Amino acid sequence: MSRIRLHPSGRTVECRDGETVLSALEQAGYALPNNCRAGACGECKVKVLAGQFDQGMVLDMALSRAERKDGYGLMCMAKPISDELMIEYGTADAQPKLFPPRETVPFVVTDRIRRTPRIVELRLRPLGQPLRYWPGQYVMLGDALAGAPPRCYSIANAPRPDGEITLQVTRIDGGPTSGWIHEHLTPGRGVTLSGPYGTFIGDPSVDSPVLCMAAGSGLAPILALTEAALRRGYRPPVTLLVSASTRADVYEQGLLSYWQAKYRNVEVRVTLTREDSPDHLKGRIPAILPGILPDLSGHAVFAAGSPAFVAACVAAARALGAREDRIHSEGYVSQHIPEAPPPERLMAGALG
Repeated sequence: MSRIRLHPSGRTVECRDGETVLSALEQAGYALPNNCRAGACGECKVKVLAGQFDQGMVLDMALSRAERKDGYGLMCMAKPISDELMIEYGTADAQPKLFPPRETVPFVVTDRIRRTPRIVELRLRPLGQPLRYWPGQYVMLGDALAGAPPRCYSIANAPRPDGEITLQVTRIDGGPTSGWIHEHLTPGRGVTLSGPYGTFIGDPSVDSPVLCMAAGSGLAPILALTEAALRRGYRPPVTLLVSASTRADVYEQGLLSYWQAKYRNVEVRVTLTREDSPDHLKGRIPAILPGILPDLSGHAVFAAGSPAFVAACVAAARALGAREDRIHSEGYVSQHIPEAPPPERLMAGALG
């Protein structure tokens, strides 16, 4: 057992032998930005001020050799090997913000909807206590015994009394887990989820105009965030920009149209990149954004989709004045395998 000390607050978190720093922080309810959970994206990079840790296998593009020399580490893979590890963590009044994740929580698939030729929606209900999560977070779904390593999928709905969780999964060519989901998960099947994870949650206290940009199943966390905000009576303007290749790739049009009709502060714009349509804009979001919202200095900005899409949208938002502390992004790193519980823990969770 090691101890993680947060600087400058001085608060401490216990870390079990073999546990990553990120996992220990999340179990204690502390929010640390993260995305791939596999040492590939660099979101969880922090400076280690004292103590030793095993960094594990990470990519140089996520943690350069110069950064390693300066004491930085990726906490999704870092495991303490000294009695205490001191890391830089935000402000002096650091407080727990997240619900501790749970592993292998049993759910049943209650519905399955094909949203586009490549995206299927699953609706899952818990067999026991619902998962507590913040809108914008994600869970891990898979079945290692069936050859489907657990992967990260954003929750597409705000929390509900019955605990239902909606996932929207894009089929990836050659992806064993997305293939398993598309081919084998039908209503009535039992699955286990682990989570929640991630910090794509924004700041509930912010009361400013909001811009959301999404492509593909990156729409999922945006739907959850928007549903939660509208449910609590959010009044400032909310602009949703949705990018798709063709009309066949656009989904949730009914829900988006309902929000726009019911709430005066909501505007939804869909843009196509490979097809012309009289009902939609044409072009990639970064290119058309200046003509829609030329000044983002007062906006909170959310972008979700592929890493390339997110990077381009964030760059465009910065160029239009968006403040760094109000930009939130979720880019999926699907080619890397997140840490997964060992098979024996998967089995125990399914039985328990």
